[in-house]
Amino acid sequence: MLTRLKVNGFKNLVQVDVRFGPFTCIAGANATGKSNLFDAIGFLSALADHTLIDAASSVRGESGRTADVRSLFHHVGDKHAQEMSFEAEMIVPRTGVDDLGQEAKASITFLRYSLTIARRDGNGGRAADPLEIRKEELVHINQKEATAHLLFPHAAKWRGSAVAGRRTASPFISTVIEGSRPVIKLHQDGRQGRPLLRSAGELPRSVLSAATAAESPTVLMARREMQSWRLLQLEPAALRGPDDFRAPAVLGPDGSHLAAALFHLAHQGRPRPLSSPDTLDFGEEEMQVYAQVANRLSGLIDDVRDITVDEDPKRELFTLIATDHNNTLHPARVLSDGTLRFLALAVLELDPKAEGLICLEEPENGIHPERIPAMLQLLQDIAVDPRGPIGPDNPLRQVIVNTHSPAVVGQVPEDSLLVAETLKTVGETDRFGRVSFACLPGTWREEGAEPVEIVPRGKLLAYLNPIGPPEEEPESGDEGPSKARALVPPKRRVADRPDLQALLPFAEVTGD
Repeated sequence: MLTRLKVNGFKNLVQVDVRFGPFTCIAGANATGKSNLFDAIGFLSALADHTLIDAASSVRGESGRTADVRSLFHHVGDKHAQEMSFEAEMIVPRTGVDDLGQEAKASITFLRYSLTIARRDGNGGRAADPLEIRKEELVHINQKEATAHLLFPHAAKWRGSAVAGRRTASPFISTVIEGSRPVIKLHQDGRQGRPLLRSAGELPRSVLSAATAAESPTVLMARREMQSWRLLQLEPAALRGPDDFRAPAVLGPDGSHLAAALFHLAHQGRPRPLSSPDTLDFGEEEMQVYAQVANRLSGLIDDVRDITVDEDPKRELFTLIATDHNNTLHPARVLSDGTLRFLALAVLELDPKAEGLICLEEPENGIHPERIPAMLQLLQDIAVDPRGPIGPDNPLRQVIVNTHSPAVVGQVPEDSLLVAETLKTVGETDRFGRVSFACLPGTWREEGAEPVEIVPRGKLLAYLNPIGPPEEEPESGDEGPSKARALVPPKRRVADRPDLQALLPFAEVTGD
């Protein structure tokens, strides 16, 4: 669980400091930088698994994937920053396994990871190794300090189950300067002995990304946590397709394997019958899973009775089927985009093994405005409930969404909302735009020791009262439409109808 993220020098993220709760909604106009925050999270996740250059290449640019790593660094005109830095506070799983199957147990689960990456001088950011690490650190946050770092409302029993382990005297990863070169030390977790030294300038990847259970189980669990940070980009084509019997039993980042994921979720712990469809005998547990998904979907579509997965032993295919109240079967290929996205999230919510951070862009896409509350409730239910301890029925999951929809902004919990806005800033030599993430006054983010930015009232009302006054027609003699167009009377908008005016929340757009 990512509880706080500081970013400086990545795209237009300059001196950004954001705290996250179990569910966070980031609202902002197009091109403000709210997606860049997702890219920063995705970049850190990729760095936990790949080389520096491969992680940089995985970050989306203005047109697909970026080929020039300089585009990741903050720039004004053609002047690019030399460094970018990240600091992430996170709660990591207590246990896990490394790439060789060795079990690991973190000595403490509340950690702070810091990383500074620089462009190499003299190659313009285009050489085979254009990036280098300047600093990498991983330190613990004590249990006694946890309340000062976890500002969002939560129960003591939740904090006790999330923040576990003993206090350690030394960091898990540290950086020192030897001569003029940074050297990264991997300290052996819970063992006496000399730390493993790595010259930062010669590393093709972060030290954290190569952690094993034998050397440092706590570093490994931090790596596993960061690897679980993912951006869901639910594609209709991937959601509609049937699945092979050998398909993964988990939902893919694009929504693929939806049918297989639901089938295995319903039949977990029970062998799958392969002889004939006539032999299918759903038990109570299986039917309960399908019923839960159908009940969720009924909040979006009225005419849904059942959701099941059809098993075809001859073709070895799973197909998701929705049944309406007339007993008409609707396979996934004919369902709407919004229905499929909702189904994917409903399956994710029921899967106790689905943990980590989920980023989702514009969850309202394909959803009727009247059904947006059902979507928002589902997203909040996916996230961990901080009122009870973490367990199989309350996995450590986190959801961050971004939106520019007034229908979403007006209905999310007030303490979950952040508003992204581009602010003009004066640097040492230039003026530039940076993104700000502001919260509502009186919410938990104001309780921290550091000052926070507050959403201006006028900026918020732009979402709550999105229908502005009609455009004024140019007066006679003014520069304006052509003569032929001027002869056509202006069309009355829906919002201008007299029978609807009394029902609108505001008669006019209200400023500060």
